[in-house]
Amino acid sequence: MDVINSIWPFLVVITVIVFFHELGHYWVAKRNGVHVEVFSIGFGRELFGWNDRSGTRWKVSLLPLGGYVKMFGQSDTGPDEDQQATEWTAEQRAGAFPAKSVGQRFAIVVAGPVANFILSIVLFAGVFAFVGQSQTLPEATMVLEDSAAEQGGVLPGDLIVAVDGAPISRFDELQFQVSTSPGVPMVFEILRDGETITLDITPEAVMQDDGMGNEREVGRLGISTDKVVFERIPPGEALWAGVVETYTWCARIFDFLGKIFSGTQSSKDLAGPLGIADMSGSVAQHGFANLVLFMAILSVNLGLINLFPVPMLDGGHLMFYVIEAVRGRPVGERAQEYSFYVGLGLVGALFLFVTFNDLSRLGVVDFLTGLVS
Repeated sequence: MDVINSIWPFLVVITVIVFFHELGHYWVAKRNGVHVEVFSIGFGRELFGWNDRSGTRWKVSLLPLGGYVKMFGQSDTGPDEDQQATEWTAEQRAGAFPAKSVGQRFAIVVAGPVANFILSIVLFAGVFAFVGQSQTLPEATMVLEDSAAEQGGVLPGDLIVAVDGAPISRFDELQFQVSTSPGVPMVFEILRDGETITLDITPEAVMQDDGMGNEREVGRLGISTDKVVFERIPPGEALWAGVVETYTWCARIFDFLGKIFSGTQSSKDLAGPLGIADMSGSVAQHGFANLVLFMAILSVNLGLINLFPVPMLDGGHLMFYVIEAVRGRPVGERAQEYSFYVGLGLVGALFLFVTFNDLSRLGVVDFLTGLVS
């Protein structure tokens, strides 16, 4: 039953965000006269599908871990040029993706990530408008004895307005900054009695259960708050709040990845499909609104990661189109093909790494190790 409770929320979440990502590609492609051959949710063997009047095959496939849009003229192995391009009829060339201008191809590819950002904005705005947005103020209503906060000079009633120069308006923003910086000296700007003061504080490094039976090192400041504001936002304001929330999560993702590369954040905190499925089940237990917010956050992640300039991802194609626009001619097919396989290797290695992290969190690695030790 626990497995089922994790699978159905995961399938709902991943299907929605992948569908909108591919719908972005599809919509802009059709607007530019490109013939779309296949619109697939999932990979592998087709489970069911249908053909529309324009000849596009819409289908749901066996492995629900992504999806794709196949446009006429695209190669399955990287470069967009089709070897049979010279044999195309005038009608086929008019609907071929490679025959479009570099600007049109750029727009079609970037539309996928943009669709994810739009989805995130709409989902955030919907929850804020119909359920409400909770604002927990970053005010220290209680400071734990002998905590990093007390030793650093924080007093009850202090309002934390910035950390390392980054503005703070909500308690969860403060939690994120602190939890991802265990043992790292930080500069806190605090509003006290109408005056702004600066305190140098190093969050205490503590071990915390990650909810899956494993412990990881996080930073702890040692304050708590009961200053919570919760209210519905008018639709117009909610839409802008959705834009702000989407931007905030983009900034958090970059900050998180930056800390991983700098060594201040463990790469073990990266999650893969199994971890996302487990989190989906946990979030769903706290209500539909929380699941929608989780979906919005994952949509931000998908949109942003796809913009990274890695061959095979959308960002890799965009990188080639920028080079083509500057040079006045496309990058050579062989260079594109080699880049594609390099990108495939990088994405595959990342997938294996995050899957290993997921299995470690779920205790599978320890179980298998115990069998052979």
